Amino acid sequence: MDDAKLWEKFACGPGLKLEAHERLTEVHFANISDRLQRLETLMERLEKRLWLTVYGVVAVVLATGFQSIMAAIPH
Repeated sequence: MDDAKLWEKFACGPGLKLEAHERLTEVHFANISDRLQRLETLMERLEKRLWLTVYGVVAVVLATGFQSIMAAIPH
């Protein structure tokens, strides 16, 4: 959300309380949606890093097993 829309002024008189409340609710939901989107993006990146770590550990275990098998085979 750009700063111009974020700080946009709107009328708030005695007869406009419902409209002001609706406008504030829109702003709150827009902010919550933005935060949720950023959190989802962060979680996706974290999940990718986690899988990369899992694959790395599996590769090390397989390489160690392969080395021990190669060492056990007589030349």
